[in-house]
Amino acid sequence: MTIPDHHLTQGERRIRSFHPHWKRLVVPAVALVLIAAASGAGLYFIPGDWEYAFFARVAVGVVALILLTVWTFVPYLQWKNTAYVLTTHRFTISTGVLNKSTDEIPMAKVNTVSSDQTFAERLLGCGTLSVESAGDRGQIVLRDIPKIQDVRTDLFRLLEDASDGTIDGR
Repeated sequence: MTIPDHHLTQGERRIRSFHPHWKRLVVPAVALVLIAAASGAGLYFIPGDWEYAFFARVAVGVVALILLTVWTFVPYLQWKNTAYVLTTHRFTISTGVLNKSTDEIPMAKVNTVSSDQTFAERLLGCGTLSVESAGDRGQIVLRDIPKIQDVRTDLFRLLEDASDGTIDGR
């Protein structure tokens, strides 16, 4: 989830590392419960004396396994393999399960940081963070950032330190 220590540059320190907010797992959790209940009901209502009962039970199991994989397991893996790391020198966004994609924004290149929160996100303590940099990608929008106000505070403090030429207030 985090940048290994040997990937940090000299004098660079990890400030914060986190996954997207847990709210991304609500729909997969509900899907897990519904699929388990539906497949259990399907297995229960297949008559035991029916000549194709075995094949029907296998079909219910296969369909349930496919649905669980697509609607529960894959979203969980995507959430687990999305990581944000804020260090004294850069902001790193790492995504991907089989293929890994990493974006790094040096603090010296960040122009603007803004955040948006809906009412529900304010209650949950998460939101959308927009980071505009002087790089090729321009603006990166990161959704479902947990403790967004703390992340913004850390980013602003690091940006001030980068513009002053000091790191960690030294």
